[in-house]
Amino acid sequence: MRDRIAELALIRESVLQGPDDDATLRQHAKGKLTVRERLDVLLDHGSFVEIEVFRRHRATGFGLERKRPHTDGVVAGWGKIYGRDVMVYAHDFRIFGGALGEAHASKIHKAMDLAEAAGVPLISLNDGAGARIQEGVTALAGYGGIFTRNVRMSGVIPQISVMLGPCAGGAAYSPALTDFVFMVEGTAQMFITGPDVVKAVTGEEISQNDLGGAGVHGSRSGVAGFVHPDEVTCLEDVRYLLSLLPANNRELPPSVVPADPPDRPTDALIDMVPADPAQSYDMASVIEEIVDDGEFFEFHADWAPNLITGLCRLDGHVVGIVANQPKHLAGVLDIGASEKGARFIQMCDAFNIPLVSLVDVPGFLPGADQEHNGIIRHGAKLLYAYCAATVPRVQLVVRKAYGGAYIVMDSRSIGADLSFAWPTNEIAVMGAEGAANVIFRREIAAADDPAAQRAKRVDEYKTTLMHPYYAAERGLVDDVIDPRETRSVLTRSLGLLRAKHAEQPQRKHGNPPM
Repeated sequence: MRDRIAELALIRESVLQGPDDDATLRQHAKGKLTVRERLDVLLDHGSFVEIEVFRRHRATGFGLERKRPHTDGVVAGWGKIYGRDVMVYAHDFRIFGGALGEAHASKIHKAMDLAEAAGVPLISLNDGAGARIQEGVTALAGYGGIFTRNVRMSGVIPQISVMLGPCAGGAAYSPALTDFVFMVEGTAQMFITGPDVVKAVTGEEISQNDLGGAGVHGSRSGVAGFVHPDEVTCLEDVRYLLSLLPANNRELPPSVVPADPPDRPTDALIDMVPADPAQSYDMASVIEEIVDDGEFFEFHADWAPNLITGLCRLDGHVVGIVANQPKHLAGVLDIGASEKGARFIQMCDAFNIPLVSLVDVPGFLPGADQEHNGIIRHGAKLLYAYCAATVPRVQLVVRKAYGGAYIVMDSRSIGADLSFAWPTNEIAVMGAEGAANVIFRREIAAADDPAAQRAKRVDEYKTTLMHPYYAAERGLVDDVIDPRETRSVLTRSLGLLRAKHAEQPQRKHGNPPM
């Protein structure tokens, strides 16, 4: 027995060391950590329990039978983050370039099945060269098993993809199916067809980073929700995100004892938001003033910045924020903002996270480009997501809220549980100037002094239909509140709604706009 134990220790030590020192040096030379170094940063110290440590492939041909390293290029197991269990699998680029074969895929399937059975979050650390070409169709079938599990677990447990290296071809679809995608600048890339194929087909020459780097997916495609300069800060933010999420869809997000009083006055808000609806300001500052300790974890910060989405705490409880950003495009809703908001709302609804919507929206972005690219279809995604959400929903109209965009931004008419407004609110079909030009067009044109007549009618429209209490008088706003009481009003409202339960109609699933 002692001899066998000694043999086991030697084999295990060899597995932990990895294939060879040169491979580790090459990994470090690219600015990347090794697979086990990454796990040490991600997980609580000493908590990792590995599965199928000694797994080897059984493929033959093309020299594979002579190279059968343990782990087969993927490390899988479970550990803890802030004392809570998570399942994780991580590619080891030093072995077959992290390429996926039959045994490699089988380990990932096992990790995913365990995450589902245990009801714990699943994290994938991606650094692989795609399907293992030498294994042919069995490698492709392995990806099929991963995709099927991604979809089956969608909305059941949080799934987090961390892109730390290349992810090409069909392999890119697994991260796209998960709830959250993190990317590291300079080392991570995602694309369906690489630069060589692009050049062969289109003649276009482009680098890997320009085609599918973190900057591209963080600001243009919207694939990556979080972009980081290095692996350590990236993995630390993965840990922070998990501190805000429940283990599964049957639990509430973890709460903490707040150090920030729930009834703290928010006096700074009075001077933060200009009363003039045409004047810009930074909604991010408003959010930071309201939430616990000013801590706000923003999603997709560089994509569709005219809408802000992210997680925070109010009175120690996790809340999702959706807010128009007047600093960018006046806070207008467009295709990107609609998709961004819809995706975030669906995630919050799946994982029992209440929603607070801060509204200052002039409408949907006009233009042939928006119409031709499907603003109707994409805008409907945001509307559908709000209407389908059964978590507590509170709307706060900070300033202007015009037209269909007012309805879509979680108005009472589409199911918000409570709606509040500041005294600066202007809720109407459109701005007073535009409305007067439509309603009184002929009268203004026929007047001796068209400018004076227009000003008179604009003032009349504002006085009649756009005063701060018009919506409140009709029950579409529950209260017009002093901005200094905003934090107190929101925390008390969410406290009331914490046990909210909404029955859904019996159906297989809805048919949302895609």
